[in-house]
Amino acid sequence: MKILIAEDEPITLATMQFRLKKDGHEVITANNGQEALDLLKSHTPHLVITDIMMPFASGLEVLTFVKNQATPVPVIVLSAMGQENVVVEAFTLGADDYITKPFSPNELALRVRRFALKAF
Repeated sequence: MKILIAEDEPITLATMQFRLKKDGHEVITANNGQEALDLLKSHTPHLVITDIMMPFASGLEVLTFVKNQATPVPVIVLSAMGQENVVVEAFTLGADDYITKPFSPNELALRVRRFALKAF
């Protein structure tokens, strides 16, 4: 499964990328929201994982872009604890799942596997 990860924290991004590649997924990474939006114009992932708070464009902007495509794909949003109002907004915009930071790479892998089973 092709997955786009948008995350501005390098260690978190590297951890997610390593774990998902280990599980056999093709992973494309973006270091900020604008980079994610640019990649979405040239790539068609099966799943998007996006942090909410990122420079240049927020995860909510990434989510909105994905959900406005002709064939929207599932989106998992990542958010630090204490951002409940932002998470509610993300679900209102069409988020398919939500993970609170910090999180276990194993939890991420299980959630991604659930979407992989639906996609194929």
